[in-house]
Amino acid sequence: MNWEQLKQSSLADVTSWGETQSWCRAMADCAQDAEWHAEGDVWTHTKMVLRQLLELEEWSTLTPHEQTVLTFTAVFHDVAKPLTTEVDPETGRVRSPKHAIKGEHVARAVLRDLGCDLKTREEIARLVRYHGRPAFLLEREEPTHEVVRLSWLVSNRLLYLFALADTRGRDTDAMTRPEENLHYWKLMAEEAGCYDQPYPFASDHARFTYFRQEKPNLHYVPYEDFACTVTLMSGLPGSGKDTWLSRNRAGLPAVSLDDIRGELDVDPTDNQGRVAQEAQERCREFLRSGTSFAFNATNTMRLTRDRWLDLFADYNARIEIVYLEPAFDTLLRQNKARNKSVPEPVIRKLAEKCEPPTWVECHSLLIEGCRIM
Repeated sequence: MNWEQLKQSSLADVTSWGETQSWCRAMADCAQDAEWHAEGDVWTHTKMVLRQLLELEEWSTLTPHEQTVLTFTAVFHDVAKPLTTEVDPETGRVRSPKHAIKGEHVARAVLRDLGCDLKTREEIARLVRYHGRPAFLLEREEPTHEVVRLSWLVSNRLLYLFALADTRGRDTDAMTRPEENLHYWKLMAEEAGCYDQPYPFASDHARFTYFRQEKPNLHYVPYEDFACTVTLMSGLPGSGKDTWLSRNRAGLPAVSLDDIRGELDVDPTDNQGRVAQEAQERCREFLRSGTSFAFNATNTMRLTRDRWLDLFADYNARIEIVYLEPAFDTLLRQNKARNKSVPEPVIRKLAEKCEPPTWVECHSLLIEGCRIM
């Protein structure tokens, strides 16, 4: 099946399809902690969650797109438990640390291979990553900050509804208190004005500043006096970043890691220390002079982007991120046509770790072809 067929399928057909997949068979063989999941293995729990979605009072009011997003969030929410499950040697308790984080990457990879559109794929992948957050809201020092932050990454409404189904989709009475916590999530989000929309910050810079503050203040509106604008390009090799810049930012000076590698005769598979150091210095020259420029590199991992974004923010630059992701076969074809193509195994490895940028990282975000919340 491909994505177009799957999203039109019945719940029974989606379940049957899943059971033909290797990641699903691993879920069926993965035990869970009996105190939290008396129903047994991960796939049994997953099927119970899928059935609980249909029992939600709000299910019939959801759009077909929202129903699709929740259905496949359910399918993938615990997909990485087989990769992370461990048994405590002293207590015998079963735990799966960081399964939601790894699950985001697994879901993204499977959906990419199915041909899922970028917008829907990222909605599902991020719901998988954050699906457990509502149950633990009251453990946060600043609960309001939690729902505000998540509102710019996922739909708090869909996150709440999925958390209800996830909580009810198990054979145990131990989850009564967490379900009460889920209602607090909804109430907190509604009070903050971000239950069915992102929190309405006073400005893009207020949002950008909020997500960078150690102790964020929702009501702080910073003065805007940017020294310049930095356009950070993001995308796998062959995604068309150079072409986009030539068409949309013609004449804008650029710091390109590919160009620097060529100048220094450094292969992409070599140590990149010299390349990064030279790139930093060139960026600083533009930033010190208040000159707007583009920073052109893959920038597909959040940790990598953060280092550059910190530098740009330190010089009071306005930051826009442009993320490009054509269909994967198109990307591979474009990469082969480049003067210095990147080996396909390298691109596939980068794709496995790819984390498309979000609105919490920048002042403005352009996803070529669609708008991703």
